[in-house]
Amino acid sequence: MLIFTKIAELRAFLKGIKDVNQSVGFVPTMGALHNGHISLISISKKACNITVCSIFVNPTQFNDKADLKRYPRMPEKDAAFLEKAGCDVLFMPSVEEIYPTEKKETYDFGYLNTVLEGKYRPGHFNGVAQVVKRLFEIVAPDKAFFGSKDYQQVMIIKALVKQMNSNIEIVNCPILREADGLAMSSRNTLLSKEEREIASLVPKIMQEAKQIALTTGIHEAKQFVSNEILKIPDMKLEYYEICDADLNELTDTKQVKNAIALIAVFVGKIRLIDNIMFN
Repeated sequence: MLIFTKIAELRAFLKGIKDVNQSVGFVPTMGALHNGHISLISISKKACNITVCSIFVNPTQFNDKADLKRYPRMPEKDAAFLEKAGCDVLFMPSVEEIYPTEKKETYDFGYLNTVLEGKYRPGHFNGVAQVVKRLFEIVAPDKAFFGSKDYQQVMIIKALVKQMNSNIEIVNCPILREADGLAMSSRNTLLSKEEREIASLVPKIMQEAKQIALTTGIHEAKQFVSNEILKIPDMKLEYYEICDADLNELTDTKQVKNAIALIAVFVGKIRLIDNIMFN
């Protein structure tokens, strides 16, 4: 596995790859890698000739500086993990390399940026768009692979690609879960043993709520989730919403075709998100 920290060196290498018409797959990450990330590497390797993974903890997408400070960082372990998985290229730039000047671009994602994560983390998706656009310009991949746990983020990135008039294909990959159902996340490593046990209740509550939504109604499902989480010490609900798969409409009054339920909860100080499709 080749490791690059400088943009110019990575670009020179990738130019040689593209000059012989080999396809490039890209998996952007913030590190603290787990098997969910490795599944993206595996999917990319099957779809493309060369797979590039980036590790960059992007400061512009954190509206909570304390959250940025405590985000897990383990570059040496991550590099070994990627090499074992057969990743071809690792790009680990510094903040100065990615942002040589202050980033001031703003993006308009309309309604998509006003609900769910957009509502509760103002400025977050603008920061995501800033770094993803920068990385796409550097790597110029044919396909980019993202996990479905960050479902709204994937929708934002698809909208970004349209705004860029780019032909990059965004591949939305399945959520990988732990044995107890908890969605794999770098933030899971920040949970204490007791908090980790509490966190495992999230997918169970969501599954029960799904059945209530399908049999009784969406309003009742939302009330169930709220009531269940109120019973659990050290857990706080930020939102639980049900909407159409394109995130065009949040609803609690009717069933929607191809619905998805999305949740954000705090377990202790750690914020976790998850989602589940209905159809």
